[in-house]
Amino acid sequence: MNIEEFDFDLPKELIAQTPLKERTASRLLVLNKQTKAISHHHFFDVKQFLKPGDCLVLNNTRVLPARLHGIKEDTGANVEILLLHQVDGDSWEILAKPAKKVKLGTVIRFGDGLLTATVTQIKEHGGRVVDFAYTGIFYEVLDQLGEMPLPPYIKEQLPEKERYQTVYAKEEGSAAAPTAGLHFTKELLNELEQMGVCIAFITLHVGLGTFRPVSVETVEEHEMHAEFYHMDQNTADLLNDVKQSDGRIISVGTTSTRTLETIARDNHGTFKQASGWTDIFIYPPYQFQAVDGLITNFHLPKSTLLMLISAFAGKDAVMEAYREAVQERYRFFSFGDAMFIYA
Repeated sequence: MNIEEFDFDLPKELIAQTPLKERTASRLLVLNKQTKAISHHHFFDVKQFLKPGDCLVLNNTRVLPARLHGIKEDTGANVEILLLHQVDGDSWEILAKPAKKVKLGTVIRFGDGLLTATVTQIKEHGGRVVDFAYTGIFYEVLDQLGEMPLPPYIKEQLPEKERYQTVYAKEEGSAAAPTAGLHFTKELLNELEQMGVCIAFITLHVGLGTFRPVSVETVEEHEMHAEFYHMDQNTADLLNDVKQSDGRIISVGTTSTRTLETIARDNHGTFKQASGWTDIFIYPPYQFQAVDGLITNFHLPKSTLLMLISAFAGKDAVMEAYREAVQERYRFFSFGDAMFIYA
């Protein structure tokens, strides 16, 4: 399948640069994947499309302020690093800029020495492994010195760090937010629970590969990046009960979807406690085993995320919905509007 089949024209002014003041005020395009009917709402209307016995599955990963600006100890040259993931203890894999100046043994100082990083390994893809040294608690030091690693298509500064976190963010480790969850407030989640909709949490730490463009001609040639996920036994039991009771599992975001489908695929359509790394690549045709509904943002042309929702709702229906979203001036990408696909 050629990736050009997933292309569409998107005016630059529709790429949302800043989040709305009110999380639930974003717009919501609703697509019935059986009838292909499209309707237009606001996110707070999502209650109309959920019912008792449904289960929302949310990714509770928390974005690290993973971009750090420092200086090389030997030359005083400026260096920017981006944390990718924790290797072990205080050892992290990073990206450095300018990378060619960051050699084996290089020491980088941040915040007048509050934090230092020593390069211990150079990876094949150009990344580095560093050992951090600091006093106190690493995540507190990082919160003091680091910046949010916003996607490359966002050019505006984000004055409030928490606006790039979901209200239920808990497990530190993401390089990017699971942005479909940014539309929820604690009040909305409470209302849904009072309606009889259950709320479940899983974790998938989003990697920077989520922004990596597909650079091959055919979908089948693309290799997905691997991301760490976790589901505990209580969540697995809850989701199995929902399935047995004919309730719907509504995945919030493509990250939750990939996690659920990974676990269901490995367990013959059921759920159990699981942790590991997934590089599952979902594109048409794909037989979903876990997810009955999907809440998601609007994605980049020719992206793996667009391919995933095309597998869920049908490529033609999704591309038509995107054409209508452009026509109706929806806001796209991380800080943009949302889409709910259901049967």
